[in-house]
Amino acid sequence: MLVIELLLVAITAYLIGSIPFGYLIARRKANVDITSIGSGRIGATNVLRTLGRKMAILVAGLDLLKGITAVLLAGVVIGHNYILVGDYHVSILTAQVIAALAAVIGHIFPIFNHFKGGRGVATFFGGFIALYPLAAIFGGEVFIIGAGLTGFASLGSIAGVAGAYAVMIPLSLHSGLPIEYLFYSLIGSTIIVIMHRDNIQRLIAGKERSFTEKAS
Repeated sequence: MLVIELLLVAITAYLIGSIPFGYLIARRKANVDITSIGSGRIGATNVLRTLGRKMAILVAGLDLLKGITAVLLAGVVIGHNYILVGDYHVSILTAQVIAALAAVIGHIFPIFNHFKGGRGVATFFGGFIALYPLAAIFGGEVFIIGAGLTGFASLGSIAGVAGAYAVMIPLSLHSGLPIEYLFYSLIGSTIIVIMHRDNIQRLIAGKERSFTEKAS
């Protein structure tokens, strides 16, 4: 039964992450298919280029909520200090990390939108807001500074998730914080950097577009 609870948490978190807010808002507000415009992604950056700042902020906020909701859901469903998976004890925090990562995967590969999603940045930070807000604040500041100084949301995103991971290394290894935070930051940031591999290639080639450019 406890294994079923963990699977239920992971599947439900994935489904929450799969809600394509960017696509739905673009359809409702402008009657456009955002997956056929600009980068083809449904995240806040492509919404910014397509619909403007207000809609981008709305989408970013809703994508943040997906990560937050997934973590809170895990706490409610599990409802114990630990659960048993076979002969292993799995802490509630581990279950919450699994839920947060499942939400990130859902955002990137949403079942409700033919697996065409975003890059997972906002949902990743939403998970950290619920798990350990300091990491989200630090990573968010790095993102804002990086994107603001360079004009590239992709570079800011990579720097932001890397910053969240970097701050968790000493805090988890030397300050007594749960190691699950470090695992979340490592796995989540790795996934997001991989999802930015095309942006990295364009940055190296000097062909990356600024987030201020309109989508076409």
